Amino acid sequence: MNAPDSTQPLASSSEDESPCLGLPMLGDDDATYQAQFVAWFRAVAPYVHAFKRRTFVVAFDGEAVQAGRLARICEDLALMRALGIRVVVVHGSRPQIEEQLRLRNMQSVMHKGVRVTDAAALECAKKASGEIRLDIEAAFSQGLANTPMANADIKVLSGNFITARPVGVVDGIDFQHTGLVRKVAAEIIQMALNERSVVLISPLGFSPTGEAFYLDMEDVASAVAVAVHAEKLIFLAETPGLTDSDGELLRELTSPAAAALLGNSTLHPDVAFYLRFSLRALAAGVPRAHIVPYAIDGGLMLEVFTHDGVGTMISPDQLESLRDATIDDVGGILKLIAPLEADGTLVKRGRGRIEREIEQFSVIDHDGRLFGCAALYAFPAEKMGELACLTVTPEAQGMGDGERLMLRIEQRARAAGIEQLFVLTTRAAHWFLKRGFVLATIEQLPKDRQRMYNWSRMSQVLLKRI
Repeated sequence: MNAPDSTQPLASSSEDESPCLGLPMLGDDDATYQAQFVAWFRAVAPYVHAFKRRTFVVAFDGEAVQAGRLARICEDLALMRALGIRVVVVHGSRPQIEEQLRLRNMQSVMHKGVRVTDAAALECAKKASGEIRLDIEAAFSQGLANTPMANADIKVLSGNFITARPVGVVDGIDFQHTGLVRKVAAEIIQMALNERSVVLISPLGFSPTGEAFYLDMEDVASAVAVAVHAEKLIFLAETPGLTDSDGELLRELTSPAAAALLGNSTLHPDVAFYLRFSLRALAAGVPRAHIVPYAIDGGLMLEVFTHDGVGTMISPDQLESLRDATIDDVGGILKLIAPLEADGTLVKRGRGRIEREIEQFSVIDHDGRLFGCAALYAFPAEKMGELACLTVTPEAQGMGDGERLMLRIEQRARAAGIEQLFVLTTRAAHWFLKRGFVLATIEQLPKDRQRMYNWSRMSQVLLKRI
């Protein structure tokens, strides 16, 4: 078997010499800035391709408007729409309603976190929603030169998309004009999205008898996401996302883990509310829900277009898997190794060769995208195997994926009766030495591998007993 030379692991330890991919930094010399910009744009491209013509429902409450974040949020939404993403915006109005009530010397009435909306409170809700709707429309209408909105030309469509029903009497309390979503006019929303409009939905619904009801923004956003078959439901929240007992951000959660966390009484009430409706949307078929802090400038873009994001993503199943490669992974593997072939780290391979050798590969698959690969080539007569093509995409550096792939190959090698693993590398000897490999000679390689040794590359040989 013609085994390829091994390659440098691109993301195995925080000490790895390849820098983590970052956004271009002004102040660098022109060549560095240009290289960083191109690298960043190329890293974003897979997400752009994946989300084109997909529908995102993005929801934020009145606190984001009150905090002065509306203009930036609309700029990010406008950019997403320009990239081909179909955008539905759902806004809330809780603090604005409170302000209207204070102006009228009225008190807000709540029961178990849900507003009791009498006739006067409903008028406050209508006024608050109307003002925010106009502010959002104005933010999408700006087009000043030298701003992100220049040449945007975005049309915003809003209307009576939500049919509502009353909450009724609960625990002996009549919620009056507080309602729940009964039906979403999904076909009309889809028609507007097909015309490249941004659809804007307020937290108000209407009954067939003409009554108006105040609705929770989270209820509306969840119901709309389900009705329009959204790819993502994103809550821009005043909270930093979900955290563990040590206060560390939980970047990814499965639905069962999120449901277990929801039962934790220490969870912030606002976070619990977002989480409850996120799980409801996921249970009804929405693939992903996100809770993202609006306090981070560009948090929406960072969450959608970077590997780690800045908030919490919830999905029905585990997103990342370390598995054996299949024929469907050939394209992803070729994309992973192409930069290394271009700079001479790897010998060139054609698609046909990867297809023939696909059973030798293991891959790290994260949400349908490959972030790393490695191959095992066995030499049964000597009970030896070659760890080859260990590669991790630059944006996933420093996360231990290279080491995980190495351990996976070691596991496969032991299962095949292999006792020694060797690697050939021109640039990463120190990484393998730190992980139990020792320097060896060409003469210690299997005879067949010695004959295939590429003397022009002068790769170092490292060996490890497993």
